[in-house]
Amino acid sequence: MNIDYQTAVIDNIPDYVSIIFIITVFAALILFYRTVKNSESESVRKKANSIFIVMSLWLIIQSILTVNNVYSPDTHSLPPKIFLFGILPAVLIIILLFVTNKGKQFTDNLPLINLTYLNVVRIPVEVVLYWLFLYKAIPELMTFEGSNFDIIAGITSPLIAYFGISKGKLSRKTVLIWNFICLGLLINIILISIFSAPAPFQKFAFDQPNIGVLFFPYSWLPVFIVPVIFFGHLASIRQLLKNKQ
Repeated sequence: MNIDYQTAVIDNIPDYVSIIFIITVFAALILFYRTVKNSESESVRKKANSIFIVMSLWLIIQSILTVNNVYSPDTHSLPPKIFLFGILPAVLIIILLFVTNKGKQFTDNLPLINLTYLNVVRIPVEVVLYWLFLYKAIPELMTFEGSNFDIIAGITSPLIAYFGISKGKLSRKTVLIWNFICLGLLINIILISIFSAPAPFQKFAFDQPNIGVLFFPYSWLPVFIVPVIFFGHLASIRQLLKNKQ
């Protein structure tokens, strides 16, 4: 699939889709900032501003790479450039947060309720994915009309946060199971996205592949929103397993 065709598809997407997605990304950034800021640990709270700056710079760097077509022209390189320069660094940071003492201390002191509310951003993300499907930037398989049920996590997250954590009406085991289920939903769409991409390992959606995430601002989905949500579930699961009742 050549770059001219890809660009034509993206140019056909209405501006409001991009605007809503950008707002969603910044909402995720603010929610994560508030998560760190609301920690009971003073040492963690002090990191909030630095983390906000680093994450903002990360978004800027990814914007520059995407706008300059670093990700979109060569979709047949192995590994894909978006993996090398966007996804892999985020994965390495998550790993460090779970294997180093300072990382584990940071993770364990994030408020569970904020980590849970963070998942509400999955609702507008799923709406944007549906619009991208309508404009032929991603396959139907990646939407709630296909095999992506990730919107369930977004819809249920306020209920789990309020009744399960704030009011204590649900057991920690229930909250833990919810996190495992929603993590599974996230992994499901990650795998669908990977195997729907126009790459040598493509298995699905050959008639309408996943090209949307190779362009601005939608590249922020795999390099920012997905890692943040993924980390949030892992941090929540770790806390819930450590503090069994």
